[in-house]
Amino acid sequence: MAITERAVMEALATVQDPELHEDLVTLGMVEKVEIEGDRVAVTVQLTTPACPMKAQIEGDVRAALARVPGVEGVDLTFGAQVRPSPTGNLPGVKHVVAVGSGKGGVGKSTIAANLAASLALDGADVGLLDADIYGPSQAKMYAVEGRRLMADDEKRILPLKSHGVKIVSVANLVEDGQALTWRGPILHGTLTQLLQQTVWGDLDYLIVDLPPGTGDVQLSLAQLVTLSGMVLVTTPQDVALLDVRRAATMARKTHVPLLGVIENMSYYALPDGTKDFLFGEGGARTFAEAEGLPLLGEIPITRALRESGDAGVPLVVADPENASAGALRVAARRMAGQVSIQALNTLPVV
Repeated sequence: MAITERAVMEALATVQDPELHEDLVTLGMVEKVEIEGDRVAVTVQLTTPACPMKAQIEGDVRAALARVPGVEGVDLTFGAQVRPSPTGNLPGVKHVVAVGSGKGGVGKSTIAANLAASLALDGADVGLLDADIYGPSQAKMYAVEGRRLMADDEKRILPLKSHGVKIVSVANLVEDGQALTWRGPILHGTLTQLLQQTVWGDLDYLIVDLPPGTGDVQLSLAQLVTLSGMVLVTTPQDVALLDVRRAATMARKTHVPLLGVIENMSYYALPDGTKDFLFGEGGARTFAEAEGLPLLGEIPITRALRESGDAGVPLVVADPENASAGALRVAARRMAGQVSIQALNTLPVV
């Protein structure tokens, strides 16, 4: 029996994207179908190169096509094209994602640095804005300390680049070690300049590392750009959870979607294979369930995670086999999946 393209498309219409809960055909993810004898070649465009459900989609596609009469072989190719937020307002940038915690000391900047690097490793075009004005650390974590940000002929800021990520930090605008004593209006103006007067180019994701708390920078960011969402970072302990709950409340009040929660310092793996839950167990999971949010990841404490930040190489780049690096890669992909869901949910109704 001759295989028809219609039969192939009908089969693919039975395959749902596990996160978007629509079939591949309706979502426009089937880019190309070619039939040669008893073999079918299909190209599927994922909604992010960091797709967390790629393996499941592949298995479902192969199973669906195997049920088409006459098909004896399937050649499946994946591409990826991040779909922009329909409400985005930063030219060239498809999604702006904030990383916040509500308090300091939980490793928020380390998480932000590794999320950006992980997305870049998966093939996305990524920028990282260090908006932690009083305590910028991304220049250190990406080994661009001491380098000054330059401007083009139109006096627009040119980002630095390290490990495949475009980086802008106030640390690269002031002298090393200089204490900043800026108040609200200056903070707002600085953030405006860093966001809107930077030559970001075409980015799939701009990760914004927020300062601790729920103050001027957070409010200004929500006013200046339409955020695709915010990732909340916490440790398992109750004190950290109190503050991250405040960050979640602020996000909702400023109409910023919450993409999920990452628990840092979840546990320390002991030599005998058991886990020492130094800061408590399951706090972020309980919080996420209570708030109706996805738990994006539980990141263990490892010496390598601290050392990589000090060395200026994100752990996902420096030691991809490390347990913390693996958990961070999973968290980044789950976050990207949540961004795709938000983009679909904000499409205008026609």
